[in-house]
Amino acid sequence: QVQLVESGGGLVQAGGSLRLSCAASQRTFTEYSIGWFRQAPGKEREFQAAIRMTDGRTYYADSVKGRITISRDNAKNTVYLQMNSLKPDDTAVYYCAATYQLTLRTRPYEYDYWGQGTQVTVSS
Repeated sequence: QVQLVESGGGLVQAGGSLRLSCAASQRTFTEYSIGWFRQAPGKEREFQAAIRMTDGRTYYADSVKGRITISRDNAKNTVYLQMNSLKPDDTAVYYCAATYQLTLRTRPYEYDYWGQGTQVTVSS
């Protein structure tokens, strides 16, 4: 069982930046791939980026390429999501999720464990 805890959300003005963190309780965190998703009110959960903990390979949704960066710190069992040039449309609850699958996945049902989410609000 992996427990994931997101942090780093908050209120930011348009054009600003935030760095979200996803900390895992599992010592064997390196066996997983981690994805970040977001969900705005009334919308489906939307893939943002994923990273494979073994080698740091990453994959991004086309809509966020160039604006966000996913990274990892295996020593801290933590994955980060750096978000820049934020827009009001980025307002959502952001979730991290873990999967045993080492092939990077983009669909929520492909992930086994989820955090509780962290709210990101971007004001205009």
